[in-house]
Order: sequence, then C-alpha cells, then structure tokens
Amino acid sequence: MNAKPGSVHAQDFPNGGGAAALLAAGIGSFMVAFFAILADKVASIKSLMNFSKPTGPLSGVTTCAILVWLIAWAILHSRWKSKMVALGSVTTVALILLGLSLLLTFPPIADLL
Repeated sequence: MNAKPGSVHAQDFPNGGGAAALLAAGIGSFMVAFFAILADKVASIKSLMNFSKPTGPLSGVTTCAILVWLIAWAILHSRWKSKMVALGSVTTVALILLGLSLLLTFPPIADLL
C-alpha cells in the first residue's frame, strides 16, 4: 500500500519516551522489593528507613523506591525521548523486573535470602 505524501505513520514517531516510562516502572517496582529486603535483613538500614514511626520502615522503603523510579524515568526519558527504542526488549526487561519484584516480596522467598 502506498502512503500519501504528508501522511503520518506510527514508525515516524519516536517511542523512547514511552519506553523510558515502561522501564522506569520496572526499575521502581524492583527497588521496592530490594529496599524491603534490605530493611528487613539489616538493622541499621531498617532504622534508617523509618521515616514515619507509625508506618515503620515501609515509609522509607516506598519513598526511596519512588525516588529511584523518578530519577530512572528522568534519565531514561532525557536520553531516549527523540529515539526509536527496541520496545520488545524494553518490555521484556521491565516485565522481568516486575516479576522479580513480585517474587522477592513474597514472604517465603524473601525469607530465603
């Protein structure tokens, strides 16, 4: 099929911004699990992560994970915003990170570490 002059196609638009958001979400979700395990296993980190006494270390775990997510998103977006990125690879990595975060926050698996 021939395209008309001046027509717009999906491949004409960079997908880097969306890919950056997707990968940053995977990184952020993994960091929740990482910080939760770290706060659970290391007493000094547990007290350091206690931002709010009623909530306990979970307040620091989620706050730090959100900061990592935002920083990762900002860095990836600034590098990829005008580029075409291999979306399949980015999606695979993001889903692997999400899967790992779910596994690592499952208590029987987290207790093994």
